[in-house]
Amino acid sequence: MALTIDLSGRVALVTGASRGIGQALAEGLAQAGATVAVHYHQNREAAEALAARLGRGARAFGADLSDVAACCQLFDAVLATYGRLDVLVNNAGIALGAELDAPLEAWEEVWERTMAVNLRAPELLCRLAIQQFLKQGGGRIINIASRAAFRGDTPEYMAYAASKGGLVALTRSIARNPQLGRAGIRAFVVAPGFTRTDMAQDFIDRYGPEIALGDIALERLTEPEDLAPIVVLLASGLADHATGCTIDVNAGSYVH
Repeated sequence: MALTIDLSGRVALVTGASRGIGQALAEGLAQAGATVAVHYHQNREAAEALAARLGRGARAFGADLSDVAACCQLFDAVLATYGRLDVLVNNAGIALGAELDAPLEAWEEVWERTMAVNLRAPELLCRLAIQQFLKQGGGRIINIASRAAFRGDTPEYMAYAASKGGLVALTRSIARNPQLGRAGIRAFVVAPGFTRTDMAQDFIDRYGPEIALGDIALERLTEPEDLAPIVVLLASGLADHATGCTIDVNAGSYVH
């Protein structure tokens, strides 16, 4: 049986879509026919250029996800533009390092900002999406976590791992709710390992390439494009009975 995925007529919001994994996911969704709301924080030029390339009514939407009001305004702007939302992809994230012996003020700043962007923003956007999905008869949430949610991370990046662990728990809580599931709402986690992005490169520059390449089972580091087909499948509805699942995309470096 041939598998054809057509997302025509569906609207997807991808956070952190101006570069890296988010850009690849936006491109994959658009290639399958979706109209993509391209969220960005600071890189407006790149986001607008991507939206122009995607076509199908794609537009760029700016928001600082560390700010609660900005998250709400982002969601409202997407709804005002398209009138609906079918797929929410919470991809935006930050990885800030803090040494264990860092001053308390610096330590707390890293934890607070990491949680604000990586967990509080997704939970708020999930809440808003659920409210909209209940009105329109369903929708899909795809949260981009990390293998760090399951295997942990280095001491400097404990905040990152903890935020991604929280994102997994949030997704599972949505997925296992019968009221939401029977209303057509699905929720999934995609958990990448090291992926060739600017964020990963910063880590590699600090700890050396062997930390990324030394424990993978495949011949190359994961690329952002390797995640796109999985997200497109989850967005399509063809994998709805996998709601609540986590799909590992880490070149065999960790299987939870």
